Amino acid sequence: MSDDLLYEKKDGIATVTLNRPEARNALSPDMREGLFQSFIDAESDDTIRCVVVRGEGEHFQAGGDVKAFNEFVKLSPKEREQTFERRIHGLHPTIFAMQRMPKPIIASVRGGAAGFGLSLMMACDMVIASEDAFITLAYINIGTTPDGSGTYTLPRIVGLKKAMEIAMLGDRIKAAEARDLGLINFVVPTGELEAETAKLAKRLANGPTVAIGRTKQLLNASLGNTLETQLSLEAQGFAFCAASDDWAEGVQAFKEKRKPDYKGK
Repeated sequence: MSDDLLYEKKDGIATVTLNRPEARNALSPDMREGLFQSFIDAESDDTIRCVVVRGEGEHFQAGGDVKAFNEFVKLSPKEREQTFERRIHGLHPTIFAMQRMPKPIIASVRGGAAGFGLSLMMACDMVIASEDAFITLAYINIGTTPDGSGTYTLPRIVGLKKAMEIAMLGDRIKAAEARDLGLINFVVPTGELEAETAKLAKRLANGPTVAIGRTKQLLNASLGNTLETQLSLEAQGFAFCAASDDWAEGVQAFKEKRKPDYKGK
């Protein structure tokens, strides 16, 4: 991986840091590749039980590197169309990897989450943000449409009419309002973001990893399934978890009136 993205592991938690603070962590080719590789590594590493995505510096992620887009203006319309379709398809494996990974992903947001930064934030399973954070889908401000699964997740979270407003107007939304809309789970004082993120990540990493992973899969599948299909998946999920060591430990701990010591197996 390049310096544009950092990947660290500690105590069952993988921390993915977007590392272009001088550019508000705007997306670069190396960062795009690093994001994908990070999620693949975290998925296959049995020691990792939770992933945190954060931005270095004052912002989470400012979307695409619009300044760098100037080099494409000189291309013909057809060349621009082909170039950006190819570049955006390059993001899709990352989004699929995030949804597929049977481990929780937390976005830790300070400052701005704009454009792809907002799409990335929404693709995470939970979001904790500083009280001075803000979000904006922003694409409309440069005359284009959202990418990175933004148009998939946004209406599912806020409803179609509100999604139209957010996407078509491109306004900034403060953290407290974003929490009220369901886009952010927790808003904390700015100086406490790192500590509160660590607390949430530790809680998830110490939980029953098998059950958390299956719960994530069930919820992600639910909006596209019939009731019959979803009920069948619920039965399969419960049975799968019941075969795990974590389930046996949870039942035993409940019987003994103690806190369970989950191992993630």
